[in-house]
Amino acid sequence: MKFSLAYVFTAIPRLLPYLGITLFIALCTLILGLFFGALLAWAKLGRITILRKIAYGYTSVIRCTPPLILLFMSYYGLPKLFALFGADINDIDKIYFVLVAFTLLYAAVLSELIRSTYEAIDRGQFEAAASVGMTNWQALRRIIFPQGFFIAIPNLGNTVISLLKEGSLAFTIGLIDVMGRAKMIISLNYGARSLEIYLALAIVYWVLTFLVVRGTRLLEDTFNFRGQKIREGSSGL
Repeated sequence: MKFSLAYVFTAIPRLLPYLGITLFIALCTLILGLFFGALLAWAKLGRITILRKIAYGYTSVIRCTPPLILLFMSYYGLPKLFALFGADINDIDKIYFVLVAFTLLYAAVLSELIRSTYEAIDRGQFEAAASVGMTNWQALRRIIFPQGFFIAIPNLGNTVISLLKEGSLAFTIGLIDVMGRAKMIISLNYGARSLEIYLALAIVYWVLTFLVVRGTRLLEDTFNFRGQKIREGSSGL
């Protein structure tokens, strides 16, 4: 069967209705990953030795574990773990297992991003804020966070792109997202037009990546302007 470019563009609309699941996984993972990553970063930067060692140990182990293995461990392991306490979770939606696996992974990744960003900010910024009577929360919100977010934007954008791509692994446990829909179409076609389907899927991911990159650059421009204003103001303190 000859390659058909027209089929590629007719396949894209058949994939798009399932894109929402892919985006939902990415958004929820990013939010949960940032929350737990912030806790890990706090432990790494804190003075409690045992918490610092646990946080670094967790990060090392998780980052060395392939995402697919984490996904399978979540999908097959959590039901057995809950069964020990008399709970049956075999019937819950597969998306929850995906979120657990990816949150475990990206909490470790984002904790390093948060830690390195925090350490990259000049300590003089804290001292200047304290000298004018700001509380720690005020200093974080008005001075540290805008500068830190600007520093973190490029790596955060790369993390989002990586998350979107690795989210395609969800189909391996039967979750029908955009990748799962592509595999389903190929199966219904008995393997015919596989190249066209995968090319259509690639186009969807290319567009998503392009949007993330453009959004990242827009945020960089915005926070660069605000950061310059803050630095100019803090230097005059």
